[in-house]
Amino acid sequence: MSHIIALDAMGGDFGPEVTLPAALKALETDAGLELILVGDQAILQPWMERQAPEIRARLRVVHASQIVAMNEPPSQALRSKKDSSMRVAINLVKEGEAQACVSAGNTGALMATSKFVLKTLPGIERPAICTILPTIKGTTRVLDLGANVDSSPEQLFQFAVMGSVLAAEVGGIDRPTVGLINVGEEEIKGNEGVKAAAQLLAASHLNYKGFIEGDGIYSGAVDVVVCDGFVGNVALKSSEGVAKMIAYYLRESFMRNLWTRLLGVLVKPVLRGFKKKMDPRNYNGATLLGLRGIVIKSHGGADCHAFANAIHEAVCEVAHRVPERIGEQLQQFLGVRQTG
Repeated sequence: MSHIIALDAMGGDFGPEVTLPAALKALETDAGLELILVGDQAILQPWMERQAPEIRARLRVVHASQIVAMNEPPSQALRSKKDSSMRVAINLVKEGEAQACVSAGNTGALMATSKFVLKTLPGIERPAICTILPTIKGTTRVLDLGANVDSSPEQLFQFAVMGSVLAAEVGGIDRPTVGLINVGEEEIKGNEGVKAAAQLLAASHLNYKGFIEGDGIYSGAVDVVVCDGFVGNVALKSSEGVAKMIAYYLRESFMRNLWTRLLGVLVKPVLRGFKKKMDPRNYNGATLLGLRGIVIKSHGGADCHAFANAIHEAVCEVAHRVPERIGEQLQQFLGVRQTG
């Protein structure tokens, strides 16, 4: 069965320099994939025509005359960039020509445009950004990562439902465990919003395990970590900073003298395995959950390997009908709560 994905080919820090090689990589590894390249036809069409016939047969170019800048205010992009590569790619999902959209563009503009064009699922007040992070036990999904800096207890509950569906359908986890980030694991700790959200989660049929602290994200305490966007974004950016610091000190330590350089050569296979496990490029592709369509946000500075992974995430979500499954599960859980 073929999957049709629309790519915002102009978005991100590098635009076609990354999106086009990534598109080729994705097509070469997935024989059932078809891509719609959205952007400047003068750039995209000649590139497409240079590809092998079997690849070219699964490519199509849709022209868009505008580009959303990475620092552009979302409201301005929504009002004045109606023919941007981002907007046109999302429109293709709404119109049914594509089953998902992938963009490395401006996060705020992508969220605002996606919500405006596709709308949210019944029962979802606000979409959330969800991504996979590595843990000691494997991986975990964390949401929200910045779409909503203030979230009500009901919205945190909705995030939990959406994250659980994603972990179950795409991750193949039977009854994913859910944890709510707090300043402590005790029930008496936290603000009133977090406490109220905990009560909603405990009363649902979700596999809720209670509060977790920040270190629980990487210990693999649960399969789904729920928090508001302010907390989630700070946690994510702090983690990225720690990872860069560790890499810096490792390089510095092994380059100190001849002996440490020799030691570095000896442990290189171990370091290579560690890097592969922790490489954020392997987890690129955050999902904008709660929309009536699939939109995947790639990191703006993604390289070819990372952007290809974002395309793969889109394919997986299309194959597992993630928006439909979220809608079904949310209505089921809301029904349980209303009649319980």
